[in-house]
Amino acid sequence: MNETRTSAFRTAVKTMGCAAAALLALHAAGANAAEPLPPGVTPAYMNYIMTPLKGHPASMPADTQGFGGCVPTMGYHYARPQNWPFGPIYGYYQGKPVFTEIMVSKAAFIAGTSWNDQLKALPGYHIDHVDIWYEAHGHPGYEAPHYDIHAWYMAGRPYMTWCRNTSGIKPAWL
Repeated sequence: MNETRTSAFRTAVKTMGCAAAALLALHAAGANAAEPLPPGVTPAYMNYIMTPLKGHPASMPADTQGFGGCVPTMGYHYARPQNWPFGPIYGYYQGKPVFTEIMVSKAAFIAGTSWNDQLKALPGYHIDHVDIWYEAHGHPGYEAPHYDIHAWYMAGRPYMTWCRNTSGIKPAWL
């Protein structure tokens, strides 16, 4: 891991810890904390997206663990703890792996940092297409401006309605 990535990793781990603590406190308080839920998010929905699956899916690498619940437009996230939050992260939905993801800071992109061999499909799967979503303000787990890069194992965009996201549009708060 290069020095820039190591520094960014340390920053993200600290940020992720703060964000996770804030979300868990909000969740534990029944969303009655001083900070309101994002528009359109009910306490029940927040509980849904914060609750990990029970057990470990057989199709996910054995040394990964779940991070959070069913995230709209993505599904469940699994990663090796030492790789969280930058990746590779593996997506899981309805019984099968669905993507490999990495998160790259805007600063690292601007600096011209290269990433080789990061977006690999899990054994038995292939990458169909890649989505790159710019997160100008970050999101819980990695709050710095960055790019979420998803290498999807399926054709089309069925994931846009996953996890009770009936609009088919990526929520602005995500």
